[in-house]
Amino acid sequence: MKFAKVILGLVTALALQTMVAGLTFRGMSALDLVLIVVVYVALTSGPAAGLLAGSAAGLVQDALSSGVLGIGGLAKTIVGFAAGVFGTQFIVTASFPRFVVFVLATLLHAALFLGLYVLLGLRHFPDPYTAVLGQAFVNGIVGVVGSQLVETVPSTLQRRRAGKPLRR
Repeated sequence: MKFAKVILGLVTALALQTMVAGLTFRGMSALDLVLIVVVYVALTSGPAAGLLAGSAAGLVQDALSSGVLGIGGLAKTIVGFAAGVFGTQFIVTASFPRFVVFVLATLLHAALFLGLYVLLGLRHFPDPYTAVLGQAFVNGIVGVVGSQLVETVPSTLQRRRAGKPLRR
């Protein structure tokens, strides 16, 4: 059941990411929904799940884009594994620690992704710092809000179906 939820989350993120692909800031996407789902899966399920989710989602995202196949997959694989390891070592259930993890994961992903393109001489990014920091901040906010929704909405709906009042 958990595997199906991860696949559904990744497919939904990939579909939404292709719809918001036009939102860019200085040549970079202003939001990376796929990375947010990979980091959330890694935080809630551990490094192995983060690694698998990152590699699958990254390769599919690479296949759907016009870039080199494998660079995004490698970057998301490493970030998924690192976020999973971080999540097992530290308590990241509160909003601020999760925000920090989403921001750091975005910065690591950008460093790996952009670094590999530059290292291989495939592309040059003139001044990515502002765009990367903007994406990290937006990913942090969307990641925290999204994880709160994913964790609270099902229990709220279940209580509603059972006829119990909501706790405040």
